[in-house]
Amino acid sequence: MTAAKFTPRVFSGIKPSGGLTLGNYLGAIKRWVDMQGDAFETIYCAVDLHAITVWQDPAELRNSTREIAAALIASGIDTERSILFNQSQVPAHAELSWIFNCVARVGWMNRMTQFKDKAGKNTEKVSLGLYAYPALMAADILLYHATHVPVGEDQKQHVELTRDIAAKFNNDFKTEFFPLTTPVIEGPATRVMNLRDGSKKMSKSGQSDMERINMTDDADTIAKKFRKARTDPEPLPETLDGLKGRPEARNLVDIYAGLSGKTSEQVITEFAGAGWGRFKPALADLAVDKLAPISTEMSRLMADPAEIDRIMGRGAERAEEIAQPILKKTYDIVGLLRSR
Repeated sequence: MTAAKFTPRVFSGIKPSGGLTLGNYLGAIKRWVDMQGDAFETIYCAVDLHAITVWQDPAELRNSTREIAAALIASGIDTERSILFNQSQVPAHAELSWIFNCVARVGWMNRMTQFKDKAGKNTEKVSLGLYAYPALMAADILLYHATHVPVGEDQKQHVELTRDIAAKFNNDFKTEFFPLTTPVIEGPATRVMNLRDGSKKMSKSGQSDMERINMTDDADTIAKKFRKARTDPEPLPETLDGLKGRPEARNLVDIYAGLSGKTSEQVITEFAGAGWGRFKPALADLAVDKLAPISTEMSRLMADPAEIDRIMGRGAERAEEIAQPILKKTYDIVGLLRSR
């Protein structure tokens, strides 16, 4: 079975558990915008059920969910061409997740590296949801028969698990009902690193605000953070190979590439031999040009939460129109009695 038998459809989600960063924009949001068009149906989701695998303040969770929607719309997600909603408004996500809990094997879950990273040494104290959430992620994707999922490199393992679950379901029930979803990993900045330590991923939970570019940062703040970003004393080399062992330098080059739409090779060619006194101001100007309008539009949208809620509610209705027939057919395949 191949995904070609299914309607080309993209699904991806982002967790509303704190502020969005440049890493979210380049690693996900910008690519989501670019994937809109005639080639795919596009479905995008604030995955609030994933957020509560660790405790969330209820008011902050609602605000963060709206902020996700505002960021996506401000970045160019067209809610007429794409479906945009929050996960909890479509209960079929949780319902299909239970089916997949019964398909997935414990050994598969034990190999999920993100659980190990997040749980650390406290595996006995974390929620069952944190352990089982890859099955919910598989349900998010397969509930819409999504054929493609744009993800960062660190999420590729979850899409591989989704493929395993789909394959086992199809094999167990002698069907070809679920597609084997393809992860889409592309672009020069799919993994944006910390501005103070190039060996660490940019994170909204980092200790210093100078480590990251927030999607809500204004123009002056964006420029200041890039001017103060950690680098090394060497100028930019003539080839990418010259950036080996220089994680901070490589990170800034990749960010420039991601924002400009160029390849990292093209950026190196343009700035070969340049010192940071030339490159960092150019990067700051580019980032302000691309990101400041998004920040301004997000602020405008967040001032009208009722309109965001209306958009997300309509998106949930459209999502359910796709999801419900797939869930009902799944129940029929499994043998669950439906008499109403």
